[in-house]
Amino acid sequence: MKALAFDASPEPALLIAGDGALAAANEAAEALFGQGLGLLARGRVQGALPPGSPLLALISRALEEGVRVREHAVEIALFGHPTFEADCAATPLGDEAVLLTLHLRGGGLGAERGTDPAGLRSVVGLGRMLAHEIKNPLAGIRGAAQLLKTGAAAEDQPLAQLIVDETERIRRLVDRMEAFSDDAPPEREAVNIHRVLDRVRALVANGVADGLELRERYDPSLPPTWGDEDQLIQIFLNLVKNAAEAAHGRGDGRGEITISTAWRPGVRVRGGDGQVQQGAPLEVKIQDNGPGVPTVMRDHLFQPFVTSKANGAGLGLALCAKLVAGHGGLIDFESEPGRTVFRVLLPVAS
Repeated sequence: MKALAFDASPEPALLIAGDGALAAANEAAEALFGQGLGLLARGRVQGALPPGSPLLALISRALEEGVRVREHAVEIALFGHPTFEADCAATPLGDEAVLLTLHLRGGGLGAERGTDPAGLRSVVGLGRMLAHEIKNPLAGIRGAAQLLKTGAAAEDQPLAQLIVDETERIRRLVDRMEAFSDDAPPEREAVNIHRVLDRVRALVANGVADGLELRERYDPSLPPTWGDEDQLIQIFLNLVKNAAEAAHGRGDGRGEITISTAWRPGVRVRGGDGQVQQGAPLEVKIQDNGPGVPTVMRDHLFQPFVTSKANGAGLGLALCAKLVAGHGGLIDFESEPGRTVFRVLLPVAS
């Protein structure tokens, strides 16, 4: 059954043996490269890749980490085929063997995760409308409720306070949605990403992450990123808060969050016109050991109003995606029970 699924998969897939030889290629891969397995397997895959190839680095990472890893918009040149770009995943299978799958798409990560999805564009317009049409009358309702409360009988004061509290909750929601209406690019400068992450850690250590083990795995050699420090703090504060809530969800007092940084060369960002804009090699990972993202939410997690929280508005990750896109970066995630990783890739300062 596994062999049948491999052959029938619509995505090109290559099985690379421990010695680097091509052990198997499914029909989609043979169709992509225009050759059968006999011709494709004449040379070792690693030997056919140029030094510093991001595809080679991806395979090495999968073997080193022992888990499935992905890269987006990877330039691939194999078997004499013209160079093309694809989202790639490498899965270690034991004995140094790796399953490599390719997902061809025009927009890379931006198309998959919605760095500028239609849903976000609709929220931009909705944010402007709400700010203009709701905030002023809402302030009037809140003020009137406060006046009613001062002259109300004791038994009616809780109802007046309820109106005050609910109007305040709506105001906070409108403020969060209004953040989407700012289309101006961030005012960027060289920013030390570790200073940003230290600030985020300090903000959560005695708050939402209290009682959790916070770990750091920083690459001290990283150059500064090119961004807006306040917006970067907002991005990673949202991600770490989500990770903390997920880790607390274990309910056994063994929640952990790991913040790591690394250098990932070869990643390119595509703009809305499909043109490659710049590299985004600076990687930040936020990992937790919570229950994982529900399967039904994974394809839409960065869309507005998608949330698993009872009292959540579903705007935090959508705002993260918008801010990361504004920085010319990428955001993605991997999740399974006991391990969820959000990854942000950012450009570096010239």
